[in-house]
Amino acid sequence: MMTVPSTTNPVSPSTTTTPVTAFSGIWVPLVTPFHHGKLDLPAMQKLTLDLLARGVDGLVVCGTTGEAATQTEAEQFEQLAVVKAAAGKTPVLMGISGSNTAEMTGLVERAERHGADGLLISAPAYVRPSQAGIRLHFEMLVAATRLPIVLYNIPYRTGVNIEIDTVKALSANPQFVAIKESGGGNLAQLTALIEQTPLKVLSGEDHLIFITACLGGHGGISAAAHIRPDLYRKMLAHVGAGELPQARAIAQALAPLIKLLFSEPNPAPVKAALAMLGLIRNELRLPMTPASSALRQQLEQILPTVMAL
Repeated sequence: MMTVPSTTNPVSPSTTTTPVTAFSGIWVPLVTPFHHGKLDLPAMQKLTLDLLARGVDGLVVCGTTGEAATQTEAEQFEQLAVVKAAAGKTPVLMGISGSNTAEMTGLVERAERHGADGLLISAPAYVRPSQAGIRLHFEMLVAATRLPIVLYNIPYRTGVNIEIDTVKALSANPQFVAIKESGGGNLAQLTALIEQTPLKVLSGEDHLIFITACLGGHGGISAAAHIRPDLYRKMLAHVGAGELPQARAIAQALAPLIKLLFSEPNPAPVKAALAMLGLIRNELRLPMTPASSALRQQLEQILPTVMAL
């Protein structure tokens, strides 16, 4: 088992509203550790502290990477409480998803009461609403909370793309502060979001964080950054300083790991890697299954190189 550096003690939780300027940099959508089918909250605290020690800009609980679809609402809020307590002043978003607008309104209200610093909300999945329906859906949700909202565009999971005109209309409300763009490499849409909206644009495609930054984007929400978020932040710093060769070198060094981490359904590969680092157990809830033995062998070969960078 590989080791990771020791972490620092958490600081007191922040009670202030997260500023819009904070929605940039490298955010990690946390995996959910399990032990014999139940939440492993001590492991979640340990993972949170490790990521804080490595300098993440923000955390997300109950996203796709966190297997939120397999959890009860009570379990989701348990996670939020543990991560918030450990995160201190580092902002914590809570992922919210669903296709029943009225039901989601209540969940948004409860997430605010439970202390989320903001919400990450995807378009309604499966039902494939019109752009007008998507806009009205988000407008009803934002009216139910004072929290900032990060839009999540991931059409290959939801079945619908949040078009640029819809994003522009929503961004007239300052509570919509950012967008996690996972458009499958649609660079025309990515560029339009950066150039035509006031939102912070965060890449949801790990392999496109470097390109997003070069186009003028603001960072990423990255599952692969569980492993070396400090390198991602260093890459963004190089881009910001105009040091593109140095940034490109980091992107190229991380590319083989990113490829492996998404070669099987997320979050199985990330969980396997974190288990090798001694941070969590390699356990998922059905319908998700652990990474294959072949992939685990590949991760065992590449992780020492990545950790030594």
